[in-house]
Amino acid sequence: MDRIGQDIRALRKARGLTIVDCAAALERSVGWLSQVERGVTTPSVQDLGRIARLFDLNISFFFRSASRGPDEQGLIVRAADRSRIGSVDTGLSEELLSPGLMGGFEMIRSVFAPHSKSEGIRPAREKEDGGVVISGRLILKIDARRFELGPGDSFQFKGAAYAWENPGDEPTEVIWIVSPPIY
Repeated sequence: MDRIGQDIRALRKARGLTIVDCAAALERSVGWLSQVERGVTTPSVQDLGRIARLFDLNISFFFRSASRGPDEQGLIVRAADRSRIGSVDTGLSEELLSPGLMGGFEMIRSVFAPHSKSEGIRPAREKEDGGVVISGRLILKIDARRFELGPGDSFQFKGAAYAWENPGDEPTEVIWIVSPPIY
């Protein structure tokens, strides 16, 4: 349960929510949420469902690797245990590859649907992004610059507005690194 609380705290901070804002959105007390984040109180499945909805996640996010031995939890993520994040409705499906959100960075597997593009420019934030294209083609616009990337090409940028597009007829797969974690 400590990991669940740590993940909730990391999600809240990554989204720029105060504990007061988050508790109000969940219709729970600040004290209760503080105890959950510190691993003192265990949230009910209903509470975890509300927390997942608040962060636009599936409740299974909080149970990834739960069936694995304690020696793996927090260190290893098996392919079968990956958490889906985001929505495929946008043309982008993602899986969290990192075992937790408490480290200095997170790893994400992003799959961009053919002919999909981001909904406008994503604003600059206090984070650093990097990644490598595994397959397909990706147009990455960073501030006013435009780059067309293919398999094996990599990128890294910090605090910049960006947009993406898959101009091809095939899905594009990218392993994306974000620091600090935002999911």
